Amino acid sequence: MGVGFPPSLSPSSVSAFKDCPLAFRFAYIDRLPEPPSAPATKGTLVHRALELLMCRPQPERTVDAALADLGQAKLDLADDPDLAGLELTDDEWEQFHADAEQLVRRYFLLEDPRAVRPIGLELKLTAQFGRVTLRGIIDRLELDDDGQFVVTDYKTGSVPSEYAENMRLSGVHIYAALCERMLGRRPSRVQLYYLSKPEAIIATPTAQSVAGVERRADALWSAILRACERDDFRPHPGPLCDYCTFKPYCPAYGGDPAQAVELRGPGTVIEPTLPLAVNS
Repeated sequence: MGVGFPPSLSPSSVSAFKDCPLAFRFAYIDRLPEPPSAPATKGTLVHRALELLMCRPQPERTVDAALADLGQAKLDLADDPDLAGLELTDDEWEQFHADAEQLVRRYFLLEDPRAVRPIGLELKLTAQFGRVTLRGIIDRLELDDDGQFVVTDYKTGSVPSEYAENMRLSGVHIYAALCERMLGRRPSRVQLYYLSKPEAIIATPTAQSVAGVERRADALWSAILRACERDDFRPHPGPLCDYCTFKPYCPAYGGDPAQAVELRGPGTVIEPTLPLAVNS
């Protein structure tokens, strides 16, 4: 008996399967809830602040305006379970907000937002590539001085190693392929803004790199279907395990994957199962 498979793939789910098939199953197939995470919620807050900043007229995009937008973002997300559910001490809350402010300030070391011409913010794109439906949310789509598309993705975590950077750039090419397929034009560049350092990683998509998206997505989809058909999702222990919600249920650390269902909590209704994988 196999297990259900996800209806589509995103850059984050692609990365999750490559990092650890078992964690991928928990998150994207079993769809088990994860407790609020301070780093992830901080990222959501900063993303919202920068989205609000880009909604302002160009001359008004100043540091003071961005900090005001950060304050508005806190109000916008006040009832969000990911923010309201954080269990932090007073000192930890103070550090949380100080870190968010620092990330917003460091953004201004990467570019002058008054020169940016956004045409899409938090833009959701979905397209079919062969057997695979790919989807993604672009933080910012803009026009450069030559009228070409530029995709900008804000990152609030640490700057990745060279190997991890290559993994992140594979997601970048998915964004480029989605733009070309949905909007009819390949971006002239895609830039990852790591606000914590700050540092920009810039890639120039090509026809070859975009064409490679479909080949790699199809190969990954085949691997996911095989794992679903056989119910064979093996853990890949590594440095990220210490930050994984599912570590207590991982057999690599003596856990039992079947017990992970308790994350749904008592009395919860299990969501409908996903479609079963079939041989293809």
